[in-house]
Amino acid sequence: MTATLEIADGVGTISLARPPMNALDIATQDRIKELAEEATARDDVRAVVVRGSEKVFAAGADIKEMQAMDHAAMVVRSRALQDSFTAVARIPKPVVAAITGYALGGGCELALCADYRIAGENAKLGQPEILLGLIPGAGGTQRLARLVGPSRAKDLIFTGRHVKADEALRIGLVDQVVPADEVFTAAHAWAAKLAQGPAIALRAAKESIDAGLETDLETGLALERNWFAGLFATADRETGMRSFVEEGPGKAKFA
Repeated sequence: MTATLEIADGVGTISLARPPMNALDIATQDRIKELAEEATARDDVRAVVVRGSEKVFAAGADIKEMQAMDHAAMVVRSRALQDSFTAVARIPKPVVAAITGYALGGGCELALCADYRIAGENAKLGQPEILLGLIPGAGGTQRLARLVGPSRAKDLIFTGRHVKADEALRIGLVDQVVPADEVFTAAHAWAAKLAQGPAIALRAAKESIDAGLETDLETGLALERNWFAGLFATADRETGMRSFVEEGPGKAKFA
């Protein structure tokens, strides 16, 4: 298997397993999509961690495999490539990327699909496709610009340079930096905490933010308003408000 899904404490961990560099060949791309869809469908998965190995998250696409492809082949494959990463971005549950070592090209694009990114002090991220005479093809030109802004995205994509963990944190490419040997523990803790939260409200929050960013303010506010009102029909809302009134804030236990 080029990637696996393991579940513990309500957290589904998608682990890339294609040593030595977790190169994202076609089989791995398809496997990522399959596992993302499984994590979406499973009720026992309430939050997700995406991780690589201890030394590398994912060093990018399988260049030898791509070199053999011509224009016609890539016209067919490019949609499936994007779809495999979009499946991760569309998991309607909190998703955290645990980034160790290199997260380059497709590896960086996969990390961009998470809601939150925790990087080790040894992490290096980048979009080096320009050095191959290409541009990012799995969402990098779109998700990176939305995350760090167009000017910073252009700098990284135009130059193909690698960004160390401290700079990645400074520009907003990652959200937290920890010692390399603490990345997986920190990512699992982040996911496990949210796995205990109100699942429908978390889904509503994620969809409202993500979909709202793709539309105008008025439409986004309507989306938020509909979700907000709809949550009053959920058991989690009853639990949360009752706990607040009877016990004070932050003590609710959601099913």
